[in-house]
Amino acid sequence: MRTVGTVVRGIRTPIIKENDDLANIVVDSLLKAQESEKFEFHNKDVVAITEAVVGISEGNYVTVDDIAEDVKNKFPSGKIGIVYPILSRNRFSMILKGIARGMDKITILLSFPKDEVGNSILDRDKLDESKFNLSSVITEKDYDKYFSDFLHPFTGINMVDFYRELVKSENCEVEFILANDPKEILNYTKDVLTCDIHERYRTKKVLEKEANTIYGLYEIMNKPINNSGYNPDYGLLGSNKATEERLKLFPKTGDKLVKKIQKKLKEKTNKIVEVMVYGDGAFKDPVGCIWELADPVVSPAYTKGLEGTPNEIKLKYISDNKFADLRGNELSEAIKQEIKKKDNDLKGNMLSQGTTPRRLTDLIGSLCDLTSGSGDKGTPVVLVQGYFDNLSDD
Repeated sequence: MRTVGTVVRGIRTPIIKENDDLANIVVDSLLKAQESEKFEFHNKDVVAITEAVVGISEGNYVTVDDIAEDVKNKFPSGKIGIVYPILSRNRFSMILKGIARGMDKITILLSFPKDEVGNSILDRDKLDESKFNLSSVITEKDYDKYFSDFLHPFTGINMVDFYRELVKSENCEVEFILANDPKEILNYTKDVLTCDIHERYRTKKVLEKEANTIYGLYEIMNKPINNSGYNPDYGLLGSNKATEERLKLFPKTGDKLVKKIQKKLKEKTNKIVEVMVYGDGAFKDPVGCIWELADPVVSPAYTKGLEGTPNEIKLKYISDNKFADLRGNELSEAIKQEIKKKDNDLKGNMLSQGTTPRRLTDLIGSLCDLTSGSGDKGTPVVLVQGYFDNLSDD
């Protein structure tokens, strides 16, 4: 009887640089790991590659000047409202720098007390004790008077001050508003750039009837500027700071990469391994209350075998109800038989109550993101084995 279920391995690779043959590097690194760790590949193993090295290898970069030019072309008035940017030096500061370089004035509308991924902009207790509530509009003057002493607990930075100085350093005028209704921006300007991630289509739809010119951040750098990088689906969403003048975009060639790696692994191992590209995992930090998912999707590319959601029965429910009188081997065998005869689609069935109703790519991508981390582990490839097995698989 098997005593181990899912096994996850972070796979070390050489440092990936622009124009590297990533498919060969991934496959070679996996085969070296197999040799040193003495494991075997199986059908339905999952190989996951972090989006960062995919974007790096394909050279998908843009400069601050590229962003400035694209924004200037799309907003010829030179004055725009930015709606719901996240509060991030890594994710948004360089984007804001490019926007400011191309504009004369920016009005920034922030949600409060947090941005959409959980970064706080003010002290919630102070808000509760003040004359303001979640339906209020807080002007920049009011924010500076009542809430400007707030510092982010992890970074020690006040992001209103940080963004204000950044915009001014590009000789651009800036003002801030805090409001939880995106339509508030229309009282200041009819030229709008929506910058939220997960409600991006809805926010734009809410504003577009009354706006003169409106784009989403996913429509900035969705085509090349001066032979720059670009992303046709996500634009600047999912980008990260590379240098003080350069950003790495979310990868755009992932579909070709995962198929190429799957084919190479089939040739080398004679197994059909599923392959995916992953970015941020979809989980929330319980202490800082920051939702990790600042990318537009967890996985921008994956092979067909990773489509869908889990179809699992809840062992606790079966054990406590249908087989409440069984113990030991008799219980184990009864549950195994129950698993073997389960329906192909348990949606709405009590047997699946309490299992995680999420897409496979979101679940596996989150597992891989937690495994590889974003620091110095040096494992941008993750091998997941046994994920699709269950208790009945001996």
